[in-house]
Amino acid sequence: MALKISLKPNERMIIGGAVIRNGGKASEFHVENKVPILREKDILGEQDATTPCRNLYLVIQLMYIDEVNLSTYNNTYWELVKALVDAAPSMTPTLDSISECIVGGNYYQALKLTRDLIDYEEELIRHAG
Repeated sequence: MALKISLKPNERMIIGGAVIRNGGKASEFHVENKVPILREKDILGEQDATTPCRNLYLVIQLMYIDEVNLSTYNNTYWELVKALVDAAPSMTPTLDSISECIVGGNYYQALKLTRDLIDYEEELIRHAG
C-alpha cells in the first residue's frame, strides 16, 4: 500500500536521505516503497539541537535517514542516553521506551517518543529556573 503525502507550497521533506522542496503550489504524491520519510515539521536542524534531549532527537533522526553511518550514531545515542539518565533519572522510563524502538529499528516511533521527552525536558528547565 502506497503512502499518500500532501505537501503545502514550498514545504520541505526528506525522503530516503534526499531533501525535497515542493514548488509554489500544493501537491500530492504517493511513495510506493518503504523508505525513511520526514516532513519539515519533524526535521530538527543541527543548529536547533540546543539541549540534551534535542541532541538525542537529532541523533535518532540521523539514524533514521542515514543508514550508512548507523553504527556511529548508535554509539552516540547510547552515550547521550547514559548522560540523560545520570542527569535526570526521571527520564528513564521514556528513555527505555525509546531504546526499545531503537533496538527494534523503529526509528520513526523513537522520534515521536523523543518529542515527548523534549517537552518534559522543557518542563524541567522551567521548574529549575
